[in-house]
Amino acid sequence: MSINIIDITNSVVAKAVLDVQIPAYQVEAEIIQFYDLPPLKDTVESLTQCGETFIGFYIDGELCGVISYKIENTVIDIHRLVVHPRHFRKGIAKGLLEFVESSFNASYSLTVSTGAKNSPAITFYNKNGFTKTKEIPITEGLTIACFRKYIKTEGGSN
Repeated sequence: MSINIIDITNSVVAKAVLDVQIPAYQVEAEIIQFYDLPPLKDTVESLTQCGETFIGFYIDGELCGVISYKIENTVIDIHRLVVHPRHFRKGIAKGLLEFVESSFNASYSLTVSTGAKNSPAITFYNKNGFTKTKEIPITEGLTIACFRKYIKTEGGSN
């Protein structure tokens, strides 16, 4: 098992990310009963040009999960946190989230959003210290829940 920053501008890497992202977002689409999710429309080209920092979780050389983010000032905005359905419930999402958190100090906070009906993701974010900040109606049938977490330093203070 390894967790590494990956080069999303490499088309081979971007294809591997898509091979994790598409099945993961298909599961979310089923859960929330909304099938027009933008990440399902991503292509190798759109990923290579997205400007996000990507981190991959590998098991025996296979990319099993990915987290990506952009930073604005001291906010780490998580754009995607996906695990291939074959690897659900193995601690991969938690490992990726902890990797990102441990890379920054307590002056940073994390934000993330998911479908408001995506109860597995909402449970995950709540268990990992995120607090829901708002819900945003996007279109008929889709509302996004937004979450924030403040990074704590060792010893529990920030």
